[in-house]
Amino acid sequence: MKVFFSIFFFDNSLRALYCVILEPLQPKVIKVNLLIWRNINTSDLHIEIKNNFVLPLLRVPKCIHIHLPPQHYILAFGGIIAVPLILAEPLCIKDNNIAKSQLISTIFFVSGICTLLQTAVGTRLPILQGGTFSFITPTLAILALPKWQCPAPKESVMLSVQLQNGTSPLQMESSDEIWMSRMREIQGAILVSSLLQIVLGFSGLVGLVLKYIGPLAIAPTINLIGLSLFIEAGKKSGGHWGIAALTVCLILLFSQYLSKVDVPMIAYKDKKWKVFQYPLFKLFSALFGMCGAWLVCFLLTIFDVFPSKSNEYGFSARTDINLNAVTNSPWFRVPYPGQWGLPTVSVSSVLGMMAGVLASTMESIGDYYACARLSGAPPPPTHAINRGIAVEGIGCILAGLWGTGNGTTSYSQNIAALGITKVGSRLVLQTAGILMIVLGIFGKFGAVFITIPDPVIGGMFLVMFGMIAAVGISNLQYVDLNSSRNLLILGFSTFSGLVLPTWFNSNPGIIDTGITELDQVIVVLFTTHMFIGGFFGFILDNTIPGTDKERGIKNWQDKAQDQSKNMCDQSCYDIPFCNGILKRYRSQSGQDIMLSNCSYISFVDIKPHCDARFLQFPPTV
Repeated sequence: MKVFFSIFFFDNSLRALYCVILEPLQPKVIKVNLLIWRNINTSDLHIEIKNNFVLPLLRVPKCIHIHLPPQHYILAFGGIIAVPLILAEPLCIKDNNIAKSQLISTIFFVSGICTLLQTAVGTRLPILQGGTFSFITPTLAILALPKWQCPAPKESVMLSVQLQNGTSPLQMESSDEIWMSRMREIQGAILVSSLLQIVLGFSGLVGLVLKYIGPLAIAPTINLIGLSLFIEAGKKSGGHWGIAALTVCLILLFSQYLSKVDVPMIAYKDKKWKVFQYPLFKLFSALFGMCGAWLVCFLLTIFDVFPSKSNEYGFSARTDINLNAVTNSPWFRVPYPGQWGLPTVSVSSVLGMMAGVLASTMESIGDYYACARLSGAPPPPTHAINRGIAVEGIGCILAGLWGTGNGTTSYSQNIAALGITKVGSRLVLQTAGILMIVLGIFGKFGAVFITIPDPVIGGMFLVMFGMIAAVGISNLQYVDLNSSRNLLILGFSTFSGLVLPTWFNSNPGIIDTGITELDQVIVVLFTTHMFIGGFFGFILDNTIPGTDKERGIKNWQDKAQDQSKNMCDQSCYDIPFCNGILKRYRSQSGQDIMLSNCSYISFVDIKPHCDARFLQFPPTV
């Protein structure tokens, strides 16, 4: 028994160390248990995608690895900080800069943990996790209920002044309870609704559900996520439309007009310094655009171009409004579960948040395929997708416990960076996750983002929310748009998703069944734009007669099959230790475990395939 355990531990510890920590995409010779496998020449192996883009399966020099984790962090920061800034006003912390900085630090901290989980035991793809806009729409609907309305403006201003000038502990506790009670309601809704995502993942029901959810159901759902946030973008941009327009122009300049302009940079490779071309503007377009507009606001503030009175137009563009957030925030603060109190649960909040869970699930599945294609991995098998969805559900539960006011999902902009940098390494994303955890503990770091002027944030929202709406429309590429059936479904579901929530918000108290809980459920569901659009799209697409080709189902499936051709090794999606344990159990007990039918674990023999880079441990030969 001791001998068996020693061999087992040595074999699997090397495999786990490699799979979880070291880089999985390197052409090396594997040497485990005195077995040497022939090194397969992978220099000619590549994957071709649109625009003749080639992803070589070669190792990137370690000297370049230093900048890659911060790069992924910077790419995600715009979407991550947008979540607390959008929720600040409905949470009644519009003027509470300390609370906003704590929320920003918390969401960075939890995003780092979820990134580590997803890359280690989830899909195991190099994919970054962060806040999701799918949860914002139902969150805004929940906080719009009468019992969660913010206090009267005079009372809110008085509490804000007390908070800024220094208050007694009793006054501070009273002001914090106003927004913490609302946060606890959102936490409870996220905690319970995320169980649905875990069940969908670990039970394997995701594949069954996707058989009935086509492009005509997904397109209005994702489209309405972006369209429903136009009010938030208008509020921020309205502080100074000139600065908002400047931010948009700078982002467009860097992301589109200068996207093909590479900047020469120096790197140390093969024991000498070399100059290489780096797509700096394309990768950091949002960062450069926001920083450029931020700098302009700073200069105009110094020269007193912007008014100094809060009731005048342009005051919100000043950069010295929220400086107290940096000075009053602690240097170090470790976020912890239950930091805002014990979460509360209500039926209406949970049902409303489930719409966000389903939308986030559909969005993530598409991201998994895109990430696999750009990182040089085979298309993710069913068990990897199920496991990834389940881990995202676990991540949402962690977000609910810590109190980010949001869930977690995969980030599409970071997936695009894989194709640009041509580095599909888990190690890079895991390092980025650790970086987010560290910066989430650094309290003043989160407070710095509070000083960004509202018009700059508004300009970023205009581009970001517009892109989200466009991503939803892009799903229609598989659909026959010459079909009156499809046009009717698309138009009616999208228009209904705008009309019904607007009408319900304009007529508060119109629903009165005599049962308060039922009233809240109806109001939350019918004021959630993406639920209305997705519901009508799903029902009509599955009830109105139409062929699979007309609905876009056939084209969707054909594309997935084309991506799967000639990709024979999917062992990069295996969980460390898991397959080794099951293999040894089967060989010793003589029982044939039908692991291929398991929903989240797939048994793959440890042997070289056509692409050995996913299994190779890098020893010295």
